[in-house]
Amino acid sequence: MLIPVGYVVATVFEIGWDALQPLIFRPRVGELLLNTVLLLVLGVPATIVLGVGGAWLVERTDLPGRRFFAVLLVTPLAIPAFVSSYGWASAIPSIHGLGGGLLVATLAYFPLVYLPALATIRGLDPALEESARALGLGSWSVFARVVLPQLRLAVLGGGLVVALHLLAEYGAFAFIRFDTFTTAIVVAYQSTFAGSSAAALGVVLASLCLVLLVIEAAARGRGRYARVGSGSPHPPVPIALGRAKPLALAALAALGIAATVVPLASVLRWLAGSDAAAFAEMPSAIVQTVLLAIGGAIGALLVAFPVAWLSGRYPGRTSRALEAPYYVASSLPAIIVALALVTVTLRLVPPLYQTVVTVMAAYVVIFLPRALVSLRAGIAQVPESLEEAARSLGSSPVAARLRVTAPLLAPAIAAGGALVALGAANELTATLLLAPTGTRTLATQFWSAASSIDYTGAAPYALLLILLSIPAVVLMFTQTLGGRTR
Repeated sequence: MLIPVGYVVATVFEIGWDALQPLIFRPRVGELLLNTVLLLVLGVPATIVLGVGGAWLVERTDLPGRRFFAVLLVTPLAIPAFVSSYGWASAIPSIHGLGGGLLVATLAYFPLVYLPALATIRGLDPALEESARALGLGSWSVFARVVLPQLRLAVLGGGLVVALHLLAEYGAFAFIRFDTFTTAIVVAYQSTFAGSSAAALGVVLASLCLVLLVIEAAARGRGRYARVGSGSPHPPVPIALGRAKPLALAALAALGIAATVVPLASVLRWLAGSDAAAFAEMPSAIVQTVLLAIGGAIGALLVAFPVAWLSGRYPGRTSRALEAPYYVASSLPAIIVALALVTVTLRLVPPLYQTVVTVMAAYVVIFLPRALVSLRAGIAQVPESLEEAARSLGSSPVAARLRVTAPLLAPAIAAGGALVALGAANELTATLLLAPTGTRTLATQFWSAASSIDYTGAAPYALLLILLSIPAVVLMFTQTLGGRTR
């Protein structure tokens, strides 16, 4: 898990500052830095506004059709960002640059803020808001002074995830000709094969990730947000939107159309024009995608389980210290992980270069937190007393865990594995760089056709990617709400 981090540090020492300095401090890097920083500075707040605003409207107001809009606002997660970009690029061929990048990224990633905000608002004690209103505050003042401060962790966490996705995204921005560090690294890698230029850009990109992690940790602070007591026993009274109701309905409908309907309509439009040749490679792509995704999921679960067990059963400094590298490594963009594995395999284990093993190793590094979080939560919810009871009846420790604990962990294992498999099936950048020659996944086949402006040939793969994503998005949505919907 520390290979990508070690790669960045080793690159600095190997190339040397004298050689690295002119590669970093040049006009091209300044242009990429400006594009990337503007994307973060403008895109992350936009996703926060849409995510928090949507969550508040569907959870705390008398908005008509709240259940419908609650589901509608999470559906963009079922559409990979590069498929959404493909949909917009085919609908509006002139879309490009920073404006296009902000549009596509904001519409694709705002649900990453919406989901934690929705879960947090649903769990807030309505008595706090009622007390604020009793003291004379209006609805907007209650939202700003009571609700919003309690969303701090959800907003910061969601915003960090969005920012890391923006730094790592390649396909969505390549479609609309918007240059970021990730797109430039892929181009540099393809032209110089992991040369010093790609490595220098990777150092800057990894540094940006580190800065984001430090900013988020500092902004999070040490405030406590836990509820004391059981809270108000009754559900919150919906806030009357009054004259703003038509405006809220129109805004949410426009957001749903832009984020979901436009990309899906483009896919279906091109699909209608596809011929049999567009489906020729699909069976092979489906099989290879499923096998790689299952392999990555199994690998991630096996790697995550020991640390998840220590963290859930023996929490403390040691388990936190073992857990930290998992998150640090996975916060780096996929392009950095891929470059690190290319370098390590070529220098230390050449037989593993461009093999299935390397691809699945990349999936494990990139998506490990999805498995770790699910397993840790599942282990923490299984009482140790059940194992102790089984052992008191004569079962050995191993038998007790297999017969008692393992079945209770099945939902957490399934959830973690499904989320890792979804990410692996949709992963593009690392797969393009690491997959053996001749490998055809749904994502790479889609990219091969769409980057050649063969939109009809790309449409079947785009639709399959969306269909494969739906079960995991449903699982994520129900887990976020604790299995409850209203």
